[in-house]
Amino acid sequence: MSATMAGERKSYCVYIMGSLSGTLYIGMTSNLHKRVFEHKSHRIEGFTDKYGVERLLYWESFDELSKAINREKQLKGWRRSKKVALIESLNPHRVDFAREWYPWMKPMTKQEGSRDGSTAQEDPQACHPAPLTMTSGEKNRTG
Repeated sequence: MSATMAGERKSYCVYIMGSLSGTLYIGMTSNLHKRVFEHKSHRIEGFTDKYGVERLLYWESFDELSKAINREKQLKGWRRSKKVALIESLNPHRVDFAREWYPWMKPMTKQEGSRDGSTAQEDPQACHPAPLTMTSGEKNRTG
């Protein structure tokens, strides 16, 4: 038997997060809900924590890891204007698609939150958001 349960399909997401000031971050993960939670709660020190990148603006889902990695590299190579056009093609108002995924988690300001100060209830598994349906990476995309 494989690493996943029989009949369970593994998927990989390439995503774009943004800050209120316009900073963009592109990443890839096999667990988008968990990864977005980590960004929102500032659990991982680095670029997104430093620049307040907390809003999920775009994502694509892939069945194959290699396709997800290639798409992530492709998007990271694009100019900012092209990334913004991609986001706005499906999310013209730059809505945070994860805004309702963690209803028990109030937005944190940099002064309030810290990586060490999270509470036990801040658990991404405690909430079961709707399945991901924004895009399909299996569509033929060129860029």
